[in-house]
Amino acid sequence: MTGADLAEQLSGKARGRLAPNQKLANFTWFRVGGPADLVFTPADEADLSAFLKAVPADVPVTVMGLASNLLVRDGGVPGVVIRLTGKGFSSVSTDGLTLTAGAGLLDAKAARAAADAGIAGLSFLRGVPGAIGGALKMNAGAYGGEVKDRLVSARAIDRQGRAQTLTNADFGYSYRHSQAPAGFIFTEATFAGEPGDPAKLLAEMDDIQSAREKTQPIKSRTGGSTFKNPPGEKAWQLIDAAGCRGLTIGGAQMSELHCNFVLNTGTATAHDIELLGETVRRRVRDVSGIALEWEIKRIGRPDGPAIAPFLDQAEAAA
Repeated sequence: MTGADLAEQLSGKARGRLAPNQKLANFTWFRVGGPADLVFTPADEADLSAFLKAVPADVPVTVMGLASNLLVRDGGVPGVVIRLTGKGFSSVSTDGLTLTAGAGLLDAKAARAAADAGIAGLSFLRGVPGAIGGALKMNAGAYGGEVKDRLVSARAIDRQGRAQTLTNADFGYSYRHSQAPAGFIFTEATFAGEPGDPAKLLAEMDDIQSAREKTQPIKSRTGGSTFKNPPGEKAWQLIDAAGCRGLTIGGAQMSELHCNFVLNTGTATAHDIELLGETVRRRVRDVSGIALEWEIKRIGRPDGPAIAPFLDQAEAAA
């Protein structure tokens, strides 16, 4: 079924926007990636629920937030991609020492709202790129804090369009990972903190932003940290020791500033980025015996042969 066919079949089933054959590169921080068969932008949680009830069970559904930690392959994404943006998913409110935020709210805005309300413990979100939905899914963390330390509960819509509520324990959190059901689309989360002085919290957030600007290529086309830190190790140190700082394949480069960041220097394809990442993994394994694990999520279809057969060739050419 084509994107246009899907759009016609689902037209009138929900209030949000349907866009067949939408190029996803326009939305990802890497600015690469092929089209989705169909992109749906729901108006709110009720709209999302109604839409999911109407989507045929055999049609794949992928959720996309701000795509700050996402690589969409050049062949695009089959089925429906759901983007949680707009007012329906960007609300934020506080009640005492708790903060409730929509899944589409920028992590940095959640941190600012907490600081303004005198809620300590959420300043780390200032250092997390992306939105609350993605942070929930991957147990995002930075500068000494993680989602698992502060999450109270979250709302989600399942693949059948039913509302679900999860507690912190339901996520089964570990380092940069959760065991939340794969088909759940998170719409809202509630976090708890401690009493704090707003002025001090805002200063703490300024320090976090300053540290990021000095040590990370945050103004480049990138997807944040490329690989997870192995137990007892720093991914960037392993990458550096393997001689991969500045390593380039096509338009993709391991950052000179922070070598655990892959950059699109302007002409990269998703293939370039993924191939560079796999090449780095191979070199790190050869030097240290450690297999790095991707932190960036990769989705979609390749546009051409799979990456693996080109690994040796790429290493020889790099």
